[in-house]
Amino acid sequence: MLTMLLLVILAALVFEFINGFHDTANSIATVVATKVLTPAQAVILAAATNLAGAFWGTAVAKTIASGLVDTSLVTISSSVLICALTSAIVWNLITWALGLPSSSSHALIGGLCGAALAAGNNNFDVLIWSKTAAVWTENKGLLWKVVIPMVSSPIAGFTLGVLIMGLLMAVISTMNSAGGILARVSRPHWINWMFGKAQLLSAGYMGFAHGSNDAQKTMGIIALAVFAANSAGTLDQLPAWAEFLRPDGGEKDIDTWIVFTCALVMALGTAVGGWRIIKTLGHKMVKLHPINGFAAETSSATILLAAAHFGMPVSTTHSISTAIMGVGFAKNPHALKLTVIERIIWAWVLTIPAAGGLSWLLVRILSLWQFN
Repeated sequence: MLTMLLLVILAALVFEFINGFHDTANSIATVVATKVLTPAQAVILAAATNLAGAFWGTAVAKTIASGLVDTSLVTISSSVLICALTSAIVWNLITWALGLPSSSSHALIGGLCGAALAAGNNNFDVLIWSKTAAVWTENKGLLWKVVIPMVSSPIAGFTLGVLIMGLLMAVISTMNSAGGILARVSRPHWINWMFGKAQLLSAGYMGFAHGSNDAQKTMGIIALAVFAANSAGTLDQLPAWAEFLRPDGGEKDIDTWIVFTCALVMALGTAVGGWRIIKTLGHKMVKLHPINGFAAETSSATILLAAAHFGMPVSTTHSISTAIMGVGFAKNPHALKLTVIERIIWAWVLTIPAAGGLSWLLVRILSLWQFN
């Protein structure tokens, strides 16, 4: 039914909006914590760069749309997708209320997999675990697109944060030892001033990378719903006002209206902000200065753009959180607040099973209700 398809699109856009304010902290927490920008200025920068980044390719959207669930074995109906989105939204709101920077990406993936399992009568074959084509970049499945990135991206974020921060500290130490004008420039006052300016670029880079990865996940869900509706014949006779819903090129293409709508909604969500999580990322884990914020944002954004290129729906939360940890470790291993880090890690571990379990339960309840 066309009405159900429109409900899926609405639910997906609600998720995208919540994803925007839930993950706003990922792109602006450090620039606010270092006092380079005010919260209002940072939100404007993040919204603008998120919007631009969302138009940068659709590889991640294609992974969500056709790389995780085998639609030849299970029917991904509109009601199944609504259950998947609802579970992701609920988990996002719970972690937002608790101030935990959990992954919206993994909440959505968990919700989609749990709903697909329930719809497929718990047949695990409906999930594409690993599918390798001739070219490495065409690898599909949960193993290549979710599990490996879920483990490797936090490690890469921490490692790159340590390396970039260590390099910057080495350069400053060398300048200080050289004496003269270089020593004067390397004093804390000038370092804070220079990296305060540089952090404007790194914060914009981070916002762009966030949009390039996170906005695409909802694009994939909407595209999946449209493909399913088209296959079921729902779009055969559309009213004139709904003609835009008809797919232009099949499952290998994400229609322009989907890209534009998701980009705009994420930018609007970003503009609302998420100050609870900003406080956790920007202040509670480790005390940050502009040079630390620059290193963390540059590290995280680089990982996100690389992942987006390969169609990997990597968690922005994981990459920036571990980059901040890496920067803090390079600065002073004893400066990290392990109790806060432990809470964040628990949120990571629980996200996929929690969202997946909730979506599985919702689909089963819905099927029982329809049966009765």
